Amino acid sequence: GYRMKLGLVPINVGVASIDQMTELAQHAEALGFESVWTFEHVITPVDYASKYPYDRSGKTGIEPESNFLDPLIALTHIAAVTTTLRLGTGVNILPQVSPLYLAKQVASLEFASRGRVELGLGIGWLREEYQALGVPFERRGARFDDYVEALRKVWSGDEVEHQSEFLSWSGFKSNPAAESLRIVIGGDKGRAFERTARFAQGWFAPTNSADSLRKGMRSLTEACDAVGRDPADIEITCMWDARGGVAEVEAFAAAGANRLLVPLQALGSEPLKAMETLARDVIAS
Repeated sequence: GYRMKLGLVPINVGVASIDQMTELAQHAEALGFESVWTFEHVITPVDYASKYPYDRSGKTGIEPESNFLDPLIALTHIAAVTTTLRLGTGVNILPQVSPLYLAKQVASLEFASRGRVELGLGIGWLREEYQALGVPFERRGARFDDYVEALRKVWSGDEVEHQSEFLSWSGFKSNPAAESLRIVIGGDKGRAFERTARFAQGWFAPTNSADSLRKGMRSLTEACDAVGRDPADIEITCMWDARGGVAEVEAFAAAGANRLLVPLQALGSEPLKAMETLARDVIAS
């Protein structure tokens, strides 16, 4: 037997009002959904040359006019009106921000939510966003690896010592600590598998098919073997379009998934009703 976790994504995009967002989250919690997740972009360029890697069009499909709330602020708001719902970032772009601010903000959210954060992190793809933030797009992978190690030191609550090409931290502490905070690494390009095996408690697979998840799981298992890590220790999250019912959920479970995130757009024009149907047909069984 297994218990598939069901979540919703993205809770912070296209938000008409704050009440709409919090009511959706409260409804999800009441129905037995395990988590809500965010996307992150600070800006939506009016036009961009960067290619979004997870859609054939190369575009995200998000309009520049859409309300796109900051993930950590949205999740803090949701944390205040829920009690058990886990709060995931799917994913925040680590190398484009100050890792010390991110460490403080995430530790504060972990504290405010009484330990409900799943911190999904990625390296990003939108060069125009890095440029707007004044951060080099080049070598973002190397910066990511360095930052993850540095974040853990900040969250330890101990005196921080971290000297690297990118950071010079010494002789301070930052509390509240967040030692048991869970990191989820998103993506299947470049060194995503190696990074997941080295640093993460979870992998966010950018796929919504059980077959494609199986391929990813093979790569993840190889990466885990290379660093002596048990792949069973890594929780696997992927997308599900809410079609196919229990049989489809079982196919995902067989392929290695522990959590399925349903995109809000897959719920159609009446998301609350669609959520109730999923709760009845899938969560209940």
